[in-house]
Amino acid sequence: MLHTDTTPEEIKIEVPWGHVNGKWWGARDKQPVIAIHGWQDNAGSFDTLVPLLSADIPVLCIDLPGHGLSSHYPPGQFYYIFWDGLTLVRRIVKHFKWRKVTIVGHSLGGAIGFLYAATFPDDIDKLVSLDIVSPAVREIPKIVGLTGQAIDRFLKYEHLTQDSIPCYDYDEMIDLVVDAYNGSLTRRSGEILMKRGMVSSTVGYGYHFSRDVRLKVPGVGFLSLDMVLEYASKITCEVLNIRGKPGMVFDRPENYHIVLDKIKESAKSVQYVEVEGTHHLHLNNPERISHYINDFLKGRAG
Repeated sequence: MLHTDTTPEEIKIEVPWGHVNGKWWGARDKQPVIAIHGWQDNAGSFDTLVPLLSADIPVLCIDLPGHGLSSHYPPGQFYYIFWDGLTLVRRIVKHFKWRKVTIVGHSLGGAIGFLYAATFPDDIDKLVSLDIVSPAVREIPKIVGLTGQAIDRFLKYEHLTQDSIPCYDYDEMIDLVVDAYNGSLTRRSGEILMKRGMVSSTVGYGYHFSRDVRLKVPGVGFLSLDMVLEYASKITCEVLNIRGKPGMVFDRPENYHIVLDKIKESAKSVQYVEVEGTHHLHLNNPERISHYINDFLKGRAG
């Protein structure tokens, strides 16, 4: 039996700066898998995948801070996307008093899952990473060189007023999203994401993005390869890594398997699968990967 006929429940978790929203699929009396979306996406990222997962595995898909329906950070507060996500997952785990969590993460969400597995290795059973293996690895000169630009962009976006945020009609919004993702999203997938990703304008015509515009500045808080490998060496849980073909293009694609090989040295098990599809294959073509995830979550050999 699958989640196909399940209607998720919208939940809201209070946090010091407001609330974090999520979609809870399945039983509320069982600890769910935590599903974490990618950068500038939202909990709707899993709307096509979760219905293909076993109905006896509840799933909580969260909107990260500033994404989807979750509260934006207060004025003046920078988004350190990897570290914010790590802290948020820990906050949610503490809130519900969960132990031995399982995380499914796409892109940024997979990077957050990596950090959680490395930082709290005794508190995670399984990690599923979709088209990502770790936080984006940056060369140290690039990290240093982009710092000033990132700070100035943040300050620029911080001063945008509500009436200066661009608004679009529905079709324009979907066109914009599909174009921006450069072939990674189908139009249907773009429409799914925009169910939580856009809101009606209160000051003008049409719609604008619901996400915080300051999220467009991710250039602070990246890690070097040495740091990523040190975190990788701490992961002890079971890992399923699903890579899209062609998937996402990385600055140094060889680092993907360098990091994965380091995880294999300490993890209980590592299963690596390549599947035809774009970076958003889990949303565009969930049927291509759902059986791998079901088997992994149910403890069946890959």
